[in-house]
Amino acid sequence: MTTPVINFTDKFAQFSDLWSPKIIAQMNDYHFKLAKVKGEFIWHDHPETDEVFIVTQGQLTIHLRDGKIELKEGEMYVVPRGVEHKPYADKECWILLIEPAGTVNTGDAGGELTAENDVWI
Repeated sequence: MTTPVINFTDKFAQFSDLWSPKIIAQMNDYHFKLAKVKGEFIWHDHPETDEVFIVTQGQLTIHLRDGKIELKEGEMYVVPRGVEHKPYADKECWILLIEPAGTVNTGDAGGELTAENDVWI
């Protein structure tokens, strides 16, 4: 059995909502998720897991309590488990997230920016 090739551009064209990650693949117990982001997210953490941010288009700032990380297209950063962070993008930015299946985008913080979980495209 072969698995299909996944084209990021084609997948990003299938949605327009912001801060709402969409699953495009699974490897073992990990999901690969695409998201379009713009503006400010909320402070949150993931006590049980690290979270990988890869910028495929645009620029992303990840605010940390003791500083910030600036990511450009083609760059990535791993937020360690339990570290509070708040992503921000001045202009629309496209990102790939890698995290364990079932991870909620707002962690335990909840709120109106909590996206429906486990949405595949």
